[in-house]
Amino acid sequence: MAGESTAQRPRGRRDPGGRRRAAHSMEAVVSETVALLDEAGESALTFRALAARLGGGAASIYWYVASKEELLDRATDHVLAGVLDDIAPYSGEADPIDALRRMAVTAFEAIAERPWLASYFMRDTAMQPHGLLLYERLGQQVLRLGLTPRQSFHAVSAVLGYVVGIAADLGQGPPPEVLDGSVTRDEYMDRFVDEWRSLDPEEFPFVRHIVEEFAGHDDADQFRAGLDLLLAGLRLQAGPQQDGY
Repeated sequence: MAGESTAQRPRGRRDPGGRRRAAHSMEAVVSETVALLDEAGESALTFRALAARLGGGAASIYWYVASKEELLDRATDHVLAGVLDDIAPYSGEADPIDALRRMAVTAFEAIAERPWLASYFMRDTAMQPHGLLLYERLGQQVLRLGLTPRQSFHAVSAVLGYVVGIAADLGQGPPPEVLDGSVTRDEYMDRFVDEWRSLDPEEFPFVRHIVEEFAGHDDADQFRAGLDLLLAGLRLQAGPQQDGY
C-alpha cells in the first residue's frame, strides 16, 4: 500500500498479482543480514542469498527494504543498538574520562570484530538512530568536563574517529598468503620485523629503537595505549573545570 512504512507491513501480504509474499519480519531480515555479514562479509550480501536463508524469493526482501545500501544501514544500526546496551552501565561512572574510556573500548571491540561495520558507521543517522545515540552518550560524558561547545565537538569527534579508524584498520582481512595458508600470520609479520631490524640505525633511529616492541605487540593493547594518550590530553584540557575529578 502506498505510504505504508516497512515497519508496519504485516507478514504474508499479497502483492497486486495475488501471490502471497514470504512471511518474514523486519527484525528477521535485519538479524539475518547481520549474521550473513559476520559469516561471509559484505560481498556475500545479496538479496538472493538473504532470501535463501530466510526461506523465500529475493523479491520478498524488497517488501522490507529498498536496496542493499538500506540493508547495510539497518544492519549497522542493529549492531549499534547492542553497543548502546553494553555501554549503559558506564554512564554512572564517577569520572567522565573513565566512562569515556569504557564506552570507547566497548565500541571498538564491536567494530573490530565486524570488518564491514566501520564503513557504514553513522553514514545515515536517519537509518541509524542508535549511531546518533552512541554519539550522544559519549557527548554527555564530555559535557561533564565543562568544555566549550567547540572543544566538546572536537573531543567527541577525536574519540569516535580514533575508535572507528583503528577498528577498521585492525578489522581488515588477512593478506592473501595468510588466507591461503602459504604462511602463518606470525611468519608474515616476521618479514617486516626482520626488514626493520636490518635498517641503518643512523637513518632509521626511531624504527630501530621500537622494533622489538613492534615484534611482540598486541593490537588491542596498542589501541588502548593510544586511547589513553588521547584521553589524557582531554583531561588536561578540562583541567580544574572537571567537576572535582
